[in-house]
Amino acid sequence: MDQIKRKFKEIAVPRVEEFRKLLTESGDKPVDKVTIGSVLSGMKGTVSLLTDTSKLDPEEGIRFRGYSIPELRKNLPKVNPEGEPLPEGLFYLMLLGEMPKDEDVAFLSKEWASRSDLPDYVYNVIDALPLDTRPMVQFSTAILSMASLSKFQAAYMEGAGKSDYWDSTYEDIMDLIAKLPRIAAYIYRRKYHDNKQISADKSLDWAANLAHMMGYDNYEVHRLLRLYMFLHADHEGGNVSAHATHLVGSALSNPYYAYTAGMTGLAGPLHGFANQEVMRWMFGMIEEIGPACEDKDKIRKYVKKTLDDGHVIPGYGHAVLRKTDPRFTAQIEFGQKYLPDDPWLITMTCLYEVVPEVLGSVSKIKNPWPNVDAGSGVLLMHYGIKEFEFYTVLFGVSRALGVLSQLLWDRAYGLPIERPTSHPLEWFKEKAGL
Repeated sequence: MDQIKRKFKEIAVPRVEEFRKLLTESGDKPVDKVTIGSVLSGMKGTVSLLTDTSKLDPEEGIRFRGYSIPELRKNLPKVNPEGEPLPEGLFYLMLLGEMPKDEDVAFLSKEWASRSDLPDYVYNVIDALPLDTRPMVQFSTAILSMASLSKFQAAYMEGAGKSDYWDSTYEDIMDLIAKLPRIAAYIYRRKYHDNKQISADKSLDWAANLAHMMGYDNYEVHRLLRLYMFLHADHEGGNVSAHATHLVGSALSNPYYAYTAGMTGLAGPLHGFANQEVMRWMFGMIEEIGPACEDKDKIRKYVKKTLDDGHVIPGYGHAVLRKTDPRFTAQIEFGQKYLPDDPWLITMTCLYEVVPEVLGSVSKIKNPWPNVDAGSGVLLMHYGIKEFEFYTVLFGVSRALGVLSQLLWDRAYGLPIERPTSHPLEWFKEKAGL
């Protein structure tokens, strides 16, 4: 049993007892008020999930195990003091609830490198898809094809007890996270670079090796992908990718099945696909009005036209946040530090000055501020990663850190299959007295 797994067991055993005591002694205590509106509007804000890894505060943004993004950018282990946090450290924090040491992060980097090789058939599955297949389809198909590798599934079929489900689930999530950069890079090189593949460099950390295998073997892109993997890793349990992973996992589907479900949700325009839409919208704006910052009135008119045409402004607004997303702020800070003269960064900054003002004048828009999608594409563009439709794959690689660490906790707690009840429209009308 490796050191991370041993520590998880030491933490999980007493915490599971707390969970069981809470369920037994206080299970009938109400925690939230469900209304017809909450049910019919997507259950937004309704407490219905247990998620330890992170929590979204409407005013402060995402907190990972209680730590804010600025705190983690300062305190998580880095390759050097001026760089960005290593995603391995955030995974350790989400999984175990304590700040990692340098040696903990070094262990995870080495462990994931040792588990990262793919069976040949996974490459064959990807190669069997038409070259013009969307990257997220290739990514999800490759992950699903690895389900036969599941150690949880094998243990379950051999009669493992419920209290031991977490053990084999741990092995699966470590294997899966380790293999994702290889899958993503293979798809990228196959689709955009004539299938000229680049071998892994197992001496690199998880994010840097992804950049290397994609063909961006320089420190600046390594630094950017560490930030990207850090910022997109988790967003509590109610977003589609996290909830889908949890929901499918609650049926005791193996982690490969559960994570694939999360990725097909992430691919939707109202979720991770939005990072592609931001860049398309910005390109369309520049094509129509020219260099954006030369006349901010033109930006205002273009934004209003987009709204009048019945479209949203991609990258702006959030179902929960009521301020600028700290993940966007981190991207702005990164850009201003390392690429202050980049024309797309300048355009992004101008939009930040104008778009909230316009959206704020629309009464039904409660949050006119940018979210994480508003900035990520601009940074990737600067370093030559210009293939918009691949951005969601990068998002997906990162999101594995959060949704899979929480899936392990789901198994440790022994959470049951998720099965809310439902009613036809007539039932709601009757309850409303209509």
